[in-house]
Amino acid sequence: MSRPTRPALPTRDGVSASCVALPAGAWLTVLDFLCERIPAVSRADWHTRMAQGDVVDAHGEPVSPNAPYRAQTRLYYWRQLAFEHPIPFEERVVFQDAHLVVADKPHFLPVTPKGRYVQQTLLVRLKRRLGIDTLVPMHRLDRETAGLVMFTVQPATRHAYQSLFRDRLVHKVYEAIAAHRPDMTFPLTRHSRLVESERFMAMQEVPGEPNAETRIECLETHAGRARYRLLPTTGQKHQLRAHMNALGLPIQGDRIYPELQPDLADGETPDYRHPLQLLARTLSFTDPVTGQARHFESTLRLDWPTKGA
Repeated sequence: MSRPTRPALPTRDGVSASCVALPAGAWLTVLDFLCERIPAVSRADWHTRMAQGDVVDAHGEPVSPNAPYRAQTRLYYWRQLAFEHPIPFEERVVFQDAHLVVADKPHFLPVTPKGRYVQQTLLVRLKRRLGIDTLVPMHRLDRETAGLVMFTVQPATRHAYQSLFRDRLVHKVYEAIAAHRPDMTFPLTRHSRLVESERFMAMQEVPGEPNAETRIECLETHAGRARYRLLPTTGQKHQLRAHMNALGLPIQGDRIYPELQPDLADGETPDYRHPLQLLARTLSFTDPVTGQARHFESTLRLDWPTKGA
């Protein structure tokens, strides 16, 4: 059985259409279904969006608020938020050609839309700024992490670049600032098994076959802190943050390790004074399309913590 074809829907304000499948169920209308399955959007808001043509079917045709529910179909809509705190830091494009865009992401800016961030994300900002609807990130950085993120431009060559990351053919170098431990000898390599912790969002090391590896080098020291070079050979979630924490060297400004800090309440203004001191410094690989040796370097720098920070 062939998969349904996704309609060629344009982006709206840099946001691509999201898809939702309609399973078997007793909902009378599409509106009833959306209100139950995506309750973060109020019924009144869904009604308004549908009346404005912001919810469409698999043919790209608007679905009205009183449309009857039809199982085994698909709907498409464009995510939007009533309010987003503007993130007062700008991304910088460090490279662009017909196949790739490489951008320097500032701290606090998410890569893709999620939760309370849609317009204030690197992907949407770049789509609007460059006018390229087909941009897709090849890898992710945590919202708190700054540095290089690579995007592909053309669907036809996307798989070739995805294979680089899948086959671990991209050499990544990070930098971090954390406590200085005179009793520790560097460089060292941390091998461990990382799994999801019961503690919200966090990863933890457990016994078993290692699935994460990071080489750690100490570059310089200053006032009880050190600047470290981190070279991951695997890509587990929070790998660098978890490995540094496991060594007793949690990264400066980390709000998850060693202790999870309270998240912002709705409407609360973020505090940008203490960013996570973790930077995706360089990306290097052989371009699978052009055959060129690629090396990209972030223009951003980490700051030594001020006295009392």
